[in-house]
Formats: sequence, C-alpha cells, structure tokens
Amino acid sequence: MNHPPFRGKLSPVDRLNSRAQTASLDRSDLFEASLDASAYLLVIDGSSSRRFPLPREGMLFVGRSSECEICVAAAAASRRHAKFLVADGEVQVTDLKSHNGTLVNGERLEGSRLLSSGDVVAIGDALLILRREPRAPDRAVVDLGRWRRRLEEELERAGDYGRPLAVVAVSMNGMRDRGAAGSRAAAALRLIDVLAWNGGAQLVALMPELGAEAAHAAALELLEALAPLAPEVRGGLASYPADGCDAETLVSGAAAAAAIAAPGTVAGAADTAVRHDVGGREIVLADAAMIRVFELIRRLAASDLSVLVLGETGAGKENAAAALHHWSDRAGMPMITLNCAALPETLVESELFGYERGAFSDARAPKPGLLERAHGGTVFLDEVGELPLGAQAKLLRALEARRITRLGDVREREVDFRIIAATNRDLEVERREGRFREDLLFRLSTAVVELPPLRHRPREVPILARLFLAGARARVGKQALELSEAALAKLAAYTFPGNVRELKNAMEFAAATAESDVVELWNLPDRIVGREAAAPPSSGAPSTPARFRPIADELKEIERRRMQEALEATGGVQTRAAELIGMPARTFVFKLKQYGIDARPAKRRS
Repeated sequence: MNHPPFRGKLSPVDRLNSRAQTASLDRSDLFEASLDASAYLLVIDGSSSRRFPLPREGMLFVGRSSECEICVAAAAASRRHAKFLVADGEVQVTDLKSHNGTLVNGERLEGSRLLSSGDVVAIGDALLILRREPRAPDRAVVDLGRWRRRLEEELERAGDYGRPLAVVAVSMNGMRDRGAAGSRAAAALRLIDVLAWNGGAQLVALMPELGAEAAHAAALELLEALAPLAPEVRGGLASYPADGCDAETLVSGAAAAAAIAAPGTVAGAADTAVRHDVGGREIVLADAAMIRVFELIRRLAASDLSVLVLGETGAGKENAAAALHHWSDRAGMPMITLNCAALPETLVESELFGYERGAFSDARAPKPGLLERAHGGTVFLDEVGELPLGAQAKLLRALEARRITRLGDVREREVDFRIIAATNRDLEVERREGRFREDLLFRLSTAVVELPPLRHRPREVPILARLFLAGARARVGKQALELSEAALAKLAAYTFPGNVRELKNAMEFAAATAESDVVELWNLPDRIVGREAAAPPSSGAPSTPARFRPIADELKEIERRRMQEALEATGGVQTRAAELIGMPARTFVFKLKQYGIDARPAKRRS
C-alpha cells in the first residue's frame, strides 16, 4: 500500500528509512512497509484535518519540527512533543517531557498510555483521534489466551443459570490461506460465537447458548464454509455439561474428536473413547495420558519383564495387570492373583509357595502354591507393599532362581512365571524405613507403570459414568438411564478419592435409586452431592431446582452481556456496537457508565 505524500516531503516510511541511515536508529524504530488500513489517526490541526494511516509496527513522532512524522502547527507544541508506538495491534502514546504537556481525553498524560479507538490526544490546539475500522475476521477471531478467558466466563455463566454451551474444533490439513479461513469462519457463525487459532491449522469456536444438537448443525455449516480452503476439513464437538464442565476438558475433547472425524464430518467427544476387550474385561480410555499409559503397557506386554504398577486405590491397577497378561505371549496360560493385604501374615507363604501334607496342623493334603499354579503364565501380586518381610526374601529367591520349595518339603520345583506387582504405597519410603527389601524392589520395578488418578483425567468421568450406569441397568434387565445436567456437573466437580471404583459404585447406587429415566442429584451418594441435595424435592417441584432472582436483574445482566459482546465484536467502536444491538448511541454511552463497562477491548484492558 502506498502512503500519500506528506506536506510535499518524503512519506513517513521513507523518512524513517532515511533517519535510520543518518541517525543509526535501531530497526525496531522502523515502520513495516505495509500499513494497516484499519487503524489511523484523524489529525485536526487548526482549520484543516487529515487522515494519517498507522503502520502495523513502528514508531512515529509528533511536534512542530518538520522532521516529525506528524507535523502540527499548534503554538503550544514542542519541536518533538510526543511519540506514538505501534506494536502487536496496540497503539501507545508517550509525552516527551514537552513544555506544555499532552492531554488524553482531557486528562494530562504522565509517561505513556495505551489508546483505544475514539481516544483523543490533544497537543495544544491540535487534536489526534485514534480510529479503527474493524474487518470481518477481527469480529470473531481472537488470540487463544483471550478466547480461553472468555470460555471460562461462559462456563461460569452456564453453571450459574443452567445454560448450555459448546466448543467446536476444526482441523484443516492442507489449508491454503489462514486469513481467508478466519474470514469465512467468522462469517459462518453468530455474532456471539468466538473463534481462535489453536495451533497452525486448527480453529476452535466457542458457541454459547447452544446444546449438542444445535452445535452439531452449526459445526457442519462451519465445515461447509471452510471446505473450499482445506481439502480435508474435520470437526470435533464437546458440549457442556455432557462432555465436561471445565475449559481444558472441553477443548481437549473437541480437539480429540476432530482428530478422529472423517473428512467433512463432525465427531463428538464421547466418540473418542478407546475400548479394549481384555480377556472379557472391557477397558475404556478417553484421557490422553491413560491412552499413552496403555500404549506403553502394550509394548511391555511383548517382553517378559517384571512390571510394577503404581496408582491410588481404585485407579485401575487390576486392568493394567490384565492387559499386560492378555497382550503377552502368556495369554493362553493362567493369570493368578494374590491380594497381599487380604491374607494374614501366617498364610501368605503357604499361598505363595504351597505346602505338603503335615506341614502344619490343618495341612491334610498337599497343595501347590500360586507360583506353581501360574506355571507358564502370570502372577499378579496386588498390594505388594503389604507383603511380610519373611515372604519377601523367599519371593526374591524364587524370582532369581525360578525355583520354589513348598512348606514342609525339601524338594525344589522349577517354575516359569512372569510377575506383575501393584501398590498404592510409596515403596521408596517403605524401603528407607526398612519395611520393604531394596533388592526385591529393584527386581520388581524393572519396568514401572504409573496410573493417574481419576481427578486428573476428567474427560473420562462422564464417559465412564454412562458406561457403568448402562451396565448396572442391563444386569437387572431395566431400560437405560440418562444423567441430568446437574448430576453431570456434580460428578465433574467431585475429586473421587476412590477413583474409578468409587465412580462405579456411585452409578450402581444411582441405578438402584432412580425413580424415573433421569438420574438427578438426589440419586447420587451423599459424599458426592452433600447432604443438601441428598433428598428429592417435594411433590410437584421441578426436577432440577431453579435459581430465582428478580427478573429485572436478569434482564440487566443480559443487556450488559450483549453490550460487552457488541463492543468486542466491533473492536471497541461504541457507535457500531450500539447499532449491532439496536440501541440509540446516547443510551448506549449512558448505560456503559451505568453498568461500569470498560469500552476498551479486553486485550487493551489487560
């Protein structure tokens, strides 16, 4: 874009280039050659006015000197009075210790200040007014940090008022024009929808007030608009509260869904669950960390290494052990399990190693131990941290020599087994305090698999809850149940100290207590919902307790929200924002003050 001539002298860009050569200016002082036509200064100097386009990046000076990029005739202006710095879409003005000072919106400028569209800078009688002309993509495409803050705000509002929202991720492999993609996406969405780039070729869209079905239709329209620019456009959808109740869960769910969608289609977050049938045991994974853990388990299964599985109570250590056995070459042989915490110390050795007749008073017949019975297969020692020290020494010898001796016998017997151990204890602490043998710990932990607790994989909560609920109902031959939005939100907020086992028990309880085809708050255990929600409402009350407040307050909240959205959509231009919502400009300005709304865009407020 060429700059108009300036008072018969060099254009601003040429002058800065010339100054850079003669005054050794840093390159950061230079304008980019291409100006941003959407931002400019309206300069009113005496009886004349002119429009001065601002660069995308750079610095320019204002004063009486002809060396300034903006030369003003005001008598009160100093030769070099102030400077404007343009960077990252921001415009900053700084007074250069001028004799008569600089005013911004009637207030004396001390140091520097960021400007918003419509701000007035006064240098003597000369006025410089910042103006912006927002373009279509700027209406809805924002930076990712601002988008996430907006998502957090909408989630809070959705929780307070029981409203839906959706997050859509659109992946565009082979996209040819990012700017055009932003423009097309913005044009395809509603005014209140917000877009951001989540990486190089993925757009994320926040869609307030849309349930899953409506959001799916909107996402398909968005894909149709973007299809000419990307040969393989795919969409993913996550809705609140069905797929999650926090920002990270919804964003990751939508992105994961987009990754599995077929070109031109929209997949749901629930579709991303990975299911494994492990010896008749169904394992469902949705969290990325758990999927990686089970990919590691599959690789370890191909070896014969001892594996130590770590995790909190109920986190799924038995599932990990079952997968290690089922995916191994030993899958056709038995997997024998011993819960080391379930047996008294006196019986642990006889269970592990077996005994001969007469080894003790009740030993009326010989019995092989589980290490023998697992010959060719796998031994799973659950809660191995509870194993007595005496049994630890014998187990270590069996692992190293691959031979065992039954109680009451002198013969050694060859055994061939793989050992998998699991614990919720910190075995390093147990070792330091002398409760667990160091040599056995090293032998058991050739490979270590650590399972994250359920509270660290929130995407799995709604998926597993529905799975357990369906299973509980199917076992008693009853129809499937749905989880209410309030119940889903409460499950998402709970920390589940008992992990997956506690969630399964909660769904068993809900399946048994539900009186309709929807699980409500009072169908969940007290420890999850608290006592205040443990009883159903009285007859005739709505199934989900309503949150009442004066309707005038609600209307004000809606009006305030729409005013803020209009300001964001127009880059802070108040007259255009008022037009968008059909409000007279004077009324709009009055209500800005009434509601305490900062008219500047969010990025400039920060």
